[in-house]
Amino acid sequence: MSTAEHVDVLVIGAGLSGIGAAAHLAKDLPGTSYAVLERRETSGGTWDLFRYPGVRSDSDMHTLGYRFRPWRGDTALADGASILDYVRDTAREFGVDRHIRYGHRVTRAAWDSGTARWTVTVEVDGITRTLTADFLWACSGYYDYDQGYSPRFEGQERFRGRLVHPQHWPDDLDHTGKRVVVIGSGATAVTLVPALAASGAAHVTMLQRSPTYVLSVPARDAVKRRLTSLVGERASYSVTRWKNIVVQSALYRLSRQRPDLVRSVVRKANVALLPPGYAVDTHFRPTYDPWDQRMCLVPDGDLFTAISEGTASVVTDRIEAFTETGIRLVSGEHLEADVVVTATGLNLQVFGGAELSVDGETVKPHETMAYRAMMLSGVPNFAFTIGYTNASWTLKADLVAEYVVRVLRRMRTTGTRSVVPVRDESVGEVPLMDFDAGYVQRVVHTLPRQGTVAPWTLKQSYVRDAVALRSARLDDGVLRWS
Repeated sequence: MSTAEHVDVLVIGAGLSGIGAAAHLAKDLPGTSYAVLERRETSGGTWDLFRYPGVRSDSDMHTLGYRFRPWRGDTALADGASILDYVRDTAREFGVDRHIRYGHRVTRAAWDSGTARWTVTVEVDGITRTLTADFLWACSGYYDYDQGYSPRFEGQERFRGRLVHPQHWPDDLDHTGKRVVVIGSGATAVTLVPALAASGAAHVTMLQRSPTYVLSVPARDAVKRRLTSLVGERASYSVTRWKNIVVQSALYRLSRQRPDLVRSVVRKANVALLPPGYAVDTHFRPTYDPWDQRMCLVPDGDLFTAISEGTASVVTDRIEAFTETGIRLVSGEHLEADVVVTATGLNLQVFGGAELSVDGETVKPHETMAYRAMMLSGVPNFAFTIGYTNASWTLKADLVAEYVVRVLRRMRTTGTRSVVPVRDESVGEVPLMDFDAGYVQRVVHTLPRQGTVAPWTLKQSYVRDAVALRSARLDDGVLRWS
């Protein structure tokens, strides 16, 4: 690859977002030259990186799937391997796979107003190279692929067993017949616990500092199955997708408006799936309101089944220290363990860790304001994709892609060289991600800001965002075209 290579659009990341973005370019803007830079040696992003037992989606596949390419079948919460196949099949179908450059780690991207181009610096096999592009599109997700969040626990170096983080699951880890403690209570933990319990562990304990809302959902979508036999795969996918969007949106709105009602409904559902007399309020009744943090979905109540069968248990307590044989809790209880899994979360990382600059000035993300949650004030010809926190990631990714295609099409037809959102200093600031989860709160001060009024703000609502973005005028007085 020549260091002088130039493309119209440079996409960073070959995961769910990046492949979706490139597919939109291929199908909606034929003739556009583009490349997809992927730092790893394979595509798939999250769905290739995570290899822990039971890894699956935490959103239903009829909304996690792309709008333009149906998810086939009626599986609602799919396993990671199936999702990876779906993403890679999409790349092949639209020819995106031929445009992916593997082993390309983007370290810096510099915009020059004189040439109206980005110069992107990448590391490839220890060699620094550069590419240029008219438009830069960051689709690298929002967490650090190198390292998950792993707080240090007192005495952990004394532990004689295996200590692992789900983000880097070791291929040689055999948990058969072992006592496993999973630290955490989020989506990864509630997935790992029943999977480990069902695949040979002697016993699995989910050790949580505080409870999370956990809701059982059907593993298969009966409506999708019936509709497919009547109207075919594509039409049934569209209907099921909208059915799930409406249900998810309604649950979220109800959670915000009547949290006590939703808390009561979730509690009753948990009680029905757990043994009589089980301490539901100790282990499954959070102190926060529903959807202050993401609600965990478990297919066919598999977590509750494992607890009922005695192959798994939940302990709500704080860790005092690791010992040679397990974990000592503040309550004085000792959990014996051969394997401890720290499902303690992610480290957020903006734009894959790449440094942006505009005309020699380093862009500090927290000093910018996000335009429609996809572009940055003062940063020309740049877009980024970040999904919803209260719904499927891809719902937002598709909307971003549709809007970026509109912008690029206008630039092509009018001969425009650059487009940049110009900030209105009178608009108030709020966090880009208004979410109480720990992985967000640890770095929220480093993220771009969101405004208090449109178009500097988007609600956590796919329906409202879809209407707003698809009907939005590109000449809105905020985007400056030149």
